[in-house]
Amino acid sequence: MKNSTFQVVGLWGRPKALVAQTLDSLIEWLNKKGYTAVLESSTAVFMPDRGLQIASSQMMGEICDIVIVVGGDGCLLGAARTLARYNVPILGVNRGQLGFLTDIMPHALEAQMEQVFDGKYTIEKRFLLDGSLTRDGHMIAASEALNDVVLHAGKAVQMINFELHVNGEFVYSQKSDGLIVATPTGSTAYALSAGGPMMHPGLDAIALVPMCPHTLTNRPFVVGGDMEIKLVLAESRGVLPHISFDGQPSIPAQPGDVIYIRKKPHRLQLIHPHGHTFYAAARSKLGWASRLTEKGGHYED
Repeated sequence: MKNSTFQVVGLWGRPKALVAQTLDSLIEWLNKKGYTAVLESSTAVFMPDRGLQIASSQMMGEICDIVIVVGGDGCLLGAARTLARYNVPILGVNRGQLGFLTDIMPHALEAQMEQVFDGKYTIEKRFLLDGSLTRDGHMIAASEALNDVVLHAGKAVQMINFELHVNGEFVYSQKSDGLIVATPTGSTAYALSAGGPMMHPGLDAIALVPMCPHTLTNRPFVVGGDMEIKLVLAESRGVLPHISFDGQPSIPAQPGDVIYIRKKPHRLQLIHPHGHTFYAAARSKLGWASRLTEKGGHYED
């Protein structure tokens, strides 16, 4: 019997053989259970002749009750940026590497699909960031990010100069390789590699993580999620700073440009199978030790 919550199921993936294999398994399972499967248009390009309805990514947000993303965290980031505004929940199947967001493993696919479609799941709401680049008071570029907005030096192996303001208050000027502005979701991504703090995804906070600052006293710190971040770019010996959103192609900037970063009003709804926890995921993905026994050994998680 079909779960009344999820009738129309969107399928989204990247052009890889293993992704196509998993998507075919999902299509077979959905058809057997009587659900309606819809292929995202770019996914349908490498999966032709499946006999399914095809929809643009925006249309999927309008017609689907749930979207299943097959791939790595990067693939889910792209889906999240498109679908968050439509309030449609996303479920991730891991065909990538680390997989903090895509937590269903292919070997457990059918069992965990049964669980989710029987209503045994939790929904976690994650906020995104809106960023804009302004020049002489005019916005020249804008995008959004689930993980992070990164100011960096592009291809140049030199430092850049900028000022940081939070909620209109000057914080500091800095000479460094750049700055990572990360959500709690992004705190386990690039920001973690740069020495930033891990944040529980339920926190309403933004991490500001300097990249190789030319001082011993600049350290990562965390501000409230509703605060506005402003970066004023200064002359950097001919180096043109760049800004990127979730690792997408960088946008070149110029001295005098101003970058504004704010929390996006729409939130991503991320579905996890019943029993998923952030701490268990961190232990698994990052290789943390399991619990100690009374004799000093370890329990199996």
